[in-house]
Amino acid sequence: MDITLGERISTLRRQKELTQENLAKELNVSAQAVSKWENDQTCPDISLLPELARILGVTVDELLSGKTDMREVRMAKPDEEKNPDDLILRIIVDSTDGDKVRVNLPVPLIQAAIELGITHPKPGGSEALKNIDIGRIVELVRRGARGNLVEVEEPGGDRVLITVE
Repeated sequence: MDITLGERISTLRRQKELTQENLAKELNVSAQAVSKWENDQTCPDISLLPELARILGVTVDELLSGKTDMREVRMAKPDEEKNPDDLILRIIVDSTDGDKVRVNLPVPLIQAAIELGITHPKPGGSEALKNIDIGRIVELVRRGARGNLVEVEEPGGDRVLITVE
């Protein structure tokens, strides 16, 4: 049986160790409003959903549907773990100017470049993009991280996605 929006809000709130009062204060609503949401008597106003999702650490889609993106970051289990040398790091950049960049790099190639001291150019644009550290991403992959490792969507609409498969 699927859980309701109210049950999802309640569960996520408790996972974040927030009281109804704390959540209400952050959203500038009453604690009674949060209680009514959690008891499925009412639903949050649509204008509150982005902030509510941010506070609860999920996307609006996850908040409403309870479904997470199947390509989310996860750690590979020992019985399903592929050798990192068999993985591909995919970098996808879509700009509002219409530029589309798709790069597929074998993890061993990236590792070899790092070990040789080859530096990669830092992406321009926002501060978020400038702080992407490919070396740390490879380290996460070697430790078992799989799925969408970096996803940046800028206010202007530019989008960067780094995935390992």
